[in-house]
Amino acid sequence: MKIKMDYKWVALSVTGIGAFMSSVDASIVVIGIPTILQNLHASIVTGVWIITGYKLMLTVLLIMIGRLADMYSKVKLYNLGFVIFTIGSLLCALSRTGEQLVIFRFLQGAGAALLYANSIAIVTDAFPKGELGMGLGSIMMTANLGAIAGYTLGGVMITYFGWRSIFLINVPIGIFGTIWGYLRLKEIGIRNVGQKFDYAGSILYCIGLATILLALTIGDPTSVLNIAILAGGLAFFVAVIFVELRQKYPTLDLTLFKIRQFAMGSLANFLFCIAFSCGPFLRSLYLQLVLGYSPLKTGLLLIPMDSLILVLNPISGRLADRYGSRVLGSLGMAFNASALIWFSTLNERSSYGTVLVSLLLFGVGLALFAPAITSSIMGSVPPEKRGVSSGIVNTITQTAGVLSIPFSLLLMTLVMPYNKISQIVSGSQLISTNEIPIFLKATNYACFILGVISFFAIIPVLLGSQRKKATTSLPQG
Repeated sequence: MKIKMDYKWVALSVTGIGAFMSSVDASIVVIGIPTILQNLHASIVTGVWIITGYKLMLTVLLIMIGRLADMYSKVKLYNLGFVIFTIGSLLCALSRTGEQLVIFRFLQGAGAALLYANSIAIVTDAFPKGELGMGLGSIMMTANLGAIAGYTLGGVMITYFGWRSIFLINVPIGIFGTIWGYLRLKEIGIRNVGQKFDYAGSILYCIGLATILLALTIGDPTSVLNIAILAGGLAFFVAVIFVELRQKYPTLDLTLFKIRQFAMGSLANFLFCIAFSCGPFLRSLYLQLVLGYSPLKTGLLLIPMDSLILVLNPISGRLADRYGSRVLGSLGMAFNASALIWFSTLNERSSYGTVLVSLLLFGVGLALFAPAITSSIMGSVPPEKRGVSSGIVNTITQTAGVLSIPFSLLLMTLVMPYNKISQIVSGSQLISTNEIPIFLKATNYACFILGVISFFAIIPVLLGSQRKKATTSLPQG
């Protein structure tokens, strides 16, 4: 007997596979970097680029791919992403030098960008407005499941099957996802037929964003060289604005920011992601360098947060569909701020139980905020612009994630010199116990400032979202 599946579940299953595969790969690679560098006789600089190259491609290409998706086909580009990511994974596993691995990670990042940029748009097209929060929450749940699986399986796979297995695991998953997507996905959105692609705006945008990210992630962000690079990147972005405002069919559609829900929601999303993404980094430093936990133990102790997000995401998505994004988004931001301010009160004698409180607050905050605000943003744009809108949403999230660690380090430099922080973070332990108080003070200061920023970020959540009206069955947020 043939079982017919509702298309919205087909779309969710295909995009879920892509989200799971990408998340597993990102977390497994982080765990496996020391082993990879040792086996390939590569330097720490190469190790940085094995991680950063992937994220750079993913972040820079999202909006351009979103624009192409609106012009041509979200489904075809999404399936192409599966193919490129799978081939890139296989080539990564076959790499013989660190340089080869960096190049193939760039290819992987391009495939991941095709997956990321189109997944939200495909789900938005497939789900009715009254169920959109549930669909987006399920995608986020799947991504978190992949992150947890990567952290827990990475060490086992590297120990028993070697580091190449962490890339090879993507191959069978990617092949299945490619075939399943090709057979079952269909284009149901509205395409912008007959429009020309904006080459000038796309090139300037990619160069500008890449330059800014490089300036903020390579070396001391306060150095003269990095400031000069940052100024160059900002100059490119100013040029992008002038070019795009004169384009009939721009890649970066600035008119979307005239929509209040889109503009305020995007600002709130950026501020939330900046603060939230700093959390795991700062907590990891605290657990290892202040409390003296091992990296393995630290990784295991961070799992409760991801597990809570995994459980709550689909539930909060349904709540967002029912009550709108205003209440859920504001509560999520408040939980995030509370977690950071709580964390800023920890000292050398704090127990793991006190750290666990901040982890649980973070988990609830993300689970409440992300599905609600994403549903609000995507539900506010015209159907024919969902591709580029999805690209902008993902770019904001990824950019905030890339900038979060440099931003937290910049806040710490207000208490402790950057060179000293760099030496401590790159080493396995503090140089002396006398440095623990000042290092802890710097960490706490950064957490407190991020917490205050999160509390103020509730304002754009309230301005950019709407309550669910009792007179209609469709969500207004």
